[in-house]
Amino acid sequence: MYVLHYAPDTASLAVRLVLADLRLPHELRLVDRDGGELASPAYRALHPLGKIPVLDTPDGPMFETAAILLYLADRHGHLAPAVGSHERAAFLKWLFFTSTNLHASEMELFYPERVAGPEAVEALVPRAAERVRFCLTALDQAAAGSPAWMPAGEPSLMGWYLGMLVRWLSTFPPGHPGRIASAEFPALHRVFAMLEARPAALEVAADEGLGPTIFTNPAY
Repeated sequence: MYVLHYAPDTASLAVRLVLADLRLPHELRLVDRDGGELASPAYRALHPLGKIPVLDTPDGPMFETAAILLYLADRHGHLAPAVGSHERAAFLKWLFFTSTNLHASEMELFYPERVAGPEAVEALVPRAAERVRFCLTALDQAAAGSPAWMPAGEPSLMGWYLGMLVRWLSTFPPGHPGRIASAEFPALHRVFAMLEARPAALEVAADEGLGPTIFTNPAY
C-alpha cells in the first residue's frame, strides 16, 4: 500500500493523478504545512529538505517528483516506455530535461527570494520566465509527433507531470512574466485536454477543488 504525503495543488498533484489513473491502492496523508510539519524531525526523516511530496512505498519512502513518477511507471509497467525499449532513451532525456530545467526554473518564479535573495528578485524573475518559455517550446516541438514518451491519445507520465507544471503558471496575475497558458503550446495543449477529461483527473480535481479543466483552463 502506498501512502502519499501531500497538500492540494502542490507537486504531489502529479503523483496523485498517476496513482488514481493507474487505480493503485493508496492512502493520502495531508501534510500540516501551516502547523510546521515540514520542519518537524519526523517529516525531515522522510525528506531532508522538508518538501512535498513523499511517497511511502514497499521499498521505503521516496521523494523528488520525477523520481516517484519514474518509480511508479517502471514498477507497474505503464505510462512510460519500458526499460530496454527503443523509445526509452528519448523518454529519459525529456523527463530529466523537464525535472532539472523546467521544474527548477518554475521554482525560481515562485520562490525567487530563496534562490537569489530579496535584492535580486526583480532581475531573476524575467530570466526565469524566459527559461520556462524556452523549455516549454522545446517540449512542445518534441511532442508534436505524438512520441511514445507522450502520446497524444493516451495517458503518460510526462503528460501528467507537464500538465501540473503548466497549470501552475496560470496562477500568476496578468502582466507577470511567468503567466503562461497551455494554449500557447498546441501539442502539449492537446495532451492536457485529453488528460483532464479522464475520470482520474476529474476525481482528483473535485477532491482538491481545482475545477474540471485543471490544465487547459485552471480554476482558482
